[in-house]
Amino acid sequence: MFFTFFYKPYIAKIGDIKSSKKLSDRKAVQDKLKRVLMKVNEKYDRDIASKFTITLGDEFQGLLCNGKNIIKIIFEIENCMWPIDIRFGIGIGEITTGIEREISIGADGPGYYRAREAIENLRKNEKKKQTDTANIHLVSDIENQEAVLIINTVFTLLCTIKESWSDRQREVILDMLEHGDTQTAVAERLKVRQPTIQKILASGKYYAYKEAIDVLEKILGEINWNDI
Repeated sequence: MFFTFFYKPYIAKIGDIKSSKKLSDRKAVQDKLKRVLMKVNEKYDRDIASKFTITLGDEFQGLLCNGKNIIKIIFEIENCMWPIDIRFGIGIGEITTGIEREISIGADGPGYYRAREAIENLRKNEKKKQTDTANIHLVSDIENQEAVLIINTVFTLLCTIKESWSDRQREVILDMLEHGDTQTAVAERLKVRQPTIQKILASGKYYAYKEAIDVLEKILGEINWNDI
């Protein structure tokens, strides 16, 4: 077990659009984000304690009651909003106020404090290194901080792989991840030959990327109220 809790843990997520003031059409981006969040709220209803909500023009947040689909939710938002860059802060902790199911505004507690801390860590790291080394960060108060370090290191590696993708690699790899089927099926959907898909997956480091995602999902899937 990577995670041990003596309270009921929530997973708070805060998303922050990078350089939002420089967007040429902020309203169009905000409208698209609203549609994406509505889709996520519906699709992952059983995992959500408080629905994802835009809290500021360039920021949104939501609250999960288990860790089963943390990665899937982040990647779905990220991929639907591409090429808009988004930071994701994940905070694991208690919520000490009432929780409004339909809108993630007003709730407070260590879970949200840590999600905010995660966002600030990403911003500081971007300025310090003058490059976007990662766009996802997790903060938790668990005793096993080595587990948190491992998770954040894997997030950094995933982001490094993603940033190396060409548009074609991104298209093929995201199709493979979404459908979870064969190279032949991907080739048929994208109307290319299977050997072409094989080369693109290899050059885009798909198999290392997928293995890392699977490991993260297994670790974060341990966060479950049923174990408390």
